[in-house]
Amino acid sequence: MSPFLSASDRDILTPESAPVPRRDNIRSILIFGSGPIVIGQACEFDYSGTQACRALRNEGYRVVLVNSNPATIMTDPEVADATYVEPLTPEIAEAIIGQERPDALLPTVGGQTGINLTLALDEAGVLEQWGVELLGAGIEALRRGEDRQLFKEAMEENGLEVPRRGYASGLGEAREIAAGLGYPLIIRPSFTLGGEGGGVVYNREELEERVAVALDASPTRQVLLEQSVLGWKEYELEVMRDRRDNAIVVCSVENFDAMGVHTGDSVTVAPQQTLSDREYQAMRDDAFAVIRRVGVATGGSNIQFAVDPATGRRVVIEMNPRVSRSSALASKATGFPIAKIAALLAVGYTLDEIRNDITGKTYAAFEPSLDYTVVKIPRWAFEKFPDTPPELGTSMKSVGEVMAIGATFREALMKGLASLELDGDVAAREARMADPIKLRQRLAVPNWQRLFALFAALRQGWSVEEVAAASQIDPWFLREIAEIVAVEAEVGCWDLASVPELLLRRARRSGLSVTRLAELLDCPDDQLAAELKRRKIRPVFKRVDTRPVSRP
Repeated sequence: MSPFLSASDRDILTPESAPVPRRDNIRSILIFGSGPIVIGQACEFDYSGTQACRALRNEGYRVVLVNSNPATIMTDPEVADATYVEPLTPEIAEAIIGQERPDALLPTVGGQTGINLTLALDEAGVLEQWGVELLGAGIEALRRGEDRQLFKEAMEENGLEVPRRGYASGLGEAREIAAGLGYPLIIRPSFTLGGEGGGVVYNREELEERVAVALDASPTRQVLLEQSVLGWKEYELEVMRDRRDNAIVVCSVENFDAMGVHTGDSVTVAPQQTLSDREYQAMRDDAFAVIRRVGVATGGSNIQFAVDPATGRRVVIEMNPRVSRSSALASKATGFPIAKIAALLAVGYTLDEIRNDITGKTYAAFEPSLDYTVVKIPRWAFEKFPDTPPELGTSMKSVGEVMAIGATFREALMKGLASLELDGDVAAREARMADPIKLRQRLAVPNWQRLFALFAALRQGWSVEEVAAASQIDPWFLREIAEIVAVEAEVGCWDLASVPELLLRRARRSGLSVTRLAELLDCPDDQLAAELKRRKIRPVFKRVDTRPVSRP
């Protein structure tokens, strides 16, 4: 039995227990895709939706897919039984439902688009008219997860703390709420994706401008004004639940950047690095309480927390009652196919009845245990959007990301930086930050080059404490970067002929690429590669949760 399961879970999570049949009273299932590729909602949902379609078809269900974007894997003819490349509007969806007569709808794998379309169909009475059952999460659960006022009330009823907040449907209400909460404030529109229309405001003038934008962005014209928790540490937990109320955490994710930067624009690390086990277990218990109170009956949810680094106070920020961008990242990081498992749970299976795809032996009821570190680094394209301010906030601006896996945070971080394929190297970017005033500004104001500014400051002799005070980034991460800087400085004192083997091994384990090491040793890449081979310093490739395999 997994030591991570609660006592109530352990009583029933036994693979030998009599399996309960999956749902045979439904034959066809409707799935919505996420539509066009936009910032905050791109190929991650194609990845999730394709998993769900294939899993349901393998179980013998007829799958009807609707997605307006033909440039996806999910719209390939073999993925679904019937594919409609049509606009994702209530009118079109109603017509398709009338023609296909699906027994059920799985709304939780189509991103925010799928959720909003499902809610619109329910409000119009379409689902009741055609007798379409919702799988995974019912209407009340979707509303409770997406409507920030209902979510706040649900959390408070459950004894969980949320930041002080208020909800406005107009500018007048927003002014009154702001007067009670004080500045700065975080503005979050309801039912939007990627923080669209949201932001941080520091005075009344900014409030009026931002609230107007947020009201336009929200389909329900409702805006949350939230007490600022800027500078707090941010965490996400990917939680799965089945119909027997068994729940597991698939993956914990820690944001490198403090609160105030959208998680899609932050460097993120899995598993979380800076919480004690006691703190993590308490957060895990809170996550289970959230998914149960919101009422997601089966499947996955992304739940976000903020923790005050000074006091340890923890608050619930929000949840997504569906698979999300972070779910796709967690799936790739752990090898746990969240969308596939969510689809199987939705049709009646339980976590103890589904075998792990990788090991073929353990069951989905057992939480993945990562003995490696995963780092995600966003990729921006501000050169294509010259009118967009390069500062980062609660509204997502990144257009992609890289994911790197390493034995340590240092290795994964440096592999991720190398994978960004930016014009010019890290050192060249840091050299442009020599001015201490500009450097401090780069550290203090979140922006897409702040990671390079951290390296620059540490190379210039700033202490970890100084950098932490300026950037509000946890000192643990900064100490790791300082170690990388120290290794680079030590390597730079040698040439290829004299550099000690132990130092070369240490540098490679810290994630320094051959190109970067060759630059530090002032030698060609191919000469360094040959020397590494001669000294038998070779890369080792490992599979997730399996034995290491050496490259010949």
